Amino acid sequence: MNEIYGEINIREELPQILEILLLDRTKTTAKKTRNIIWANDNYFSKGREYAPLSEIKSKLVTGIMSGVIKPRALKSRDIQKARTKQRAEVFTPVWIVKKQVDEIINSESKNNGDSFIKQKWLEITCGEAPYITTRYDMETGIQIEVEKRVGFLDRKLKLINQKFDNFSEWQLSVEQAYKATYGFEWNGDSLLIARENLLYTYIENHVAKWKKYPKESLLEEIATIISYNLFQMDGLKYIIPLSETKEKVNDGQLSLFDDEPEEYWVTKPGIRVKIMNWETNQMEYFDEGMDK
Repeated sequence: MNEIYGEINIREELPQILEILLLDRTKTTAKKTRNIIWANDNYFSKGREYAPLSEIKSKLVTGIMSGVIKPRALKSRDIQKARTKQRAEVFTPVWIVKKQVDEIINSESKNNGDSFIKQKWLEITCGEAPYITTRYDMETGIQIEVEKRVGFLDRKLKLINQKFDNFSEWQLSVEQAYKATYGFEWNGDSLLIARENLLYTYIENHVAKWKKYPKESLLEEIATIISYNLFQMDGLKYIIPLSETKEKVNDGQLSLFDDEPEEYWVTKPGIRVKIMNWETNQMEYFDEGMDK
């Protein structure tokens, strides 16, 4: 894991930050916090708390269980194949990421300065978020140097590092870049890794630019943005995975051939996903305006 995660281990050394990265902002209220769910059965053998609908709790991924969630490169071949079959989960080579991100950036007429930093980016089925930040090679897990990364957020941070030598201006621009970066993922384990990758990216750029680790208050600020912007969603229905249910209904009427009332199944809609609109600082349904 050292090749990927570097010197600071968020899960073990920063418990308050981990709690933020585990939040499901759609379901969390002022009275009760709720976490993202596993949304797959890859870990069910470890106990009921690892069931698909169970929330991912910090105790389930730390301590003696710290190695449970691994990047795809470190997962067993059997699990990799199963997830490819079930959810079309695959790894994307860095050179393909670079080529595709290059195409998107080059197709934009405004691709520098403030407009580029604030340009919104949504990574669908983001997995471990390689299109946002290429922290490591998805096939081998070997870490990539900060200046050689080619994700969309990486490009923004590189520009910010070059442009600003005043820390306050640098930090403000970094936050703007993060607030403009969105992504969604079905699997809870991949989503946690994606969120961690974005936070590690902040840490590593802070170290590269300022030669020191950021204060925990800054980590909390960036982690909070990430927890809103990288979210768990069924990309076909715009709902939290597995939240759609079927219910047996008794209509109270007898059939012609039976003394028992007729029963049938109805589908109850799932929980619509909300995301943060940073311009209004209000949560909005992801699918609002999708058909307009």
